[in-house]
Amino acid sequence: MEHARPLPGYLVQRYHGWKATVYAENRAWYKRLAAGGQHPRAMVISCCDSRVHVTSIFGADQGEFFIHRNIANLVPKHEPDGHLHGTSAAVEFGVTALKVAHIIVLGHSGCGGVRGCRDMCCGKAPELLEKSSYVGRWMDILRPGYERVKGIADEVEQLHSLEQQAVLVSLENLMTFPFVRDAVEANDLTLHGLWTDIGEGGLMHYDPAAGTFLSV
Repeated sequence: MEHARPLPGYLVQRYHGWKATVYAENRAWYKRLAAGGQHPRAMVISCCDSRVHVTSIFGADQGEFFIHRNIANLVPKHEPDGHLHGTSAAVEFGVTALKVAHIIVLGHSGCGGVRGCRDMCCGKAPELLEKSSYVGRWMDILRPGYERVKGIADEVEQLHSLEQQAVLVSLENLMTFPFVRDAVEANDLTLHGLWTDIGEGGLMHYDPAAGTFLSV
């Protein structure tokens, strides 16, 4: 591949530092992970945003979470049309092959994808309406959530609510997958919706009984 280039020097230095310290001190653990395969308890669907660090939030070790990241932590509806569906494939593998006990959808504050969806839906981002926009077509998944919050006048509150709608829409769409619904109804799988405030370090979970997000 003629366009590939060597790894940047600072990353090479970080790798050698990790290999000489963290890996060297836990060599037996890494060997066990490699030999025994992965057996995560939970799958986490989170945003690609570089500020969202799932393993840090929960103090997780390697091998503990099966993690899938995409723009705005969205899950599309079950759509077996033979096309390419990366998120759906990850959900299928997590549920049917790894048999995770939990799926956690993690939203966050200041989500650029969510803001883009809001702007697109209210006519402020015409470029996202183009059929050629991968981001725009992906954010179409969140349109039902926008319809629920478009009447909120305050922009900050509206975006905050739409970020949480991204979690709820994803939870709703997860239940359209037959293998997810079957596992949930058999009590082999539970679904969880979370939202984290990056600046404050806060974490909220969706409480279906209350119909809202509550602090953890």
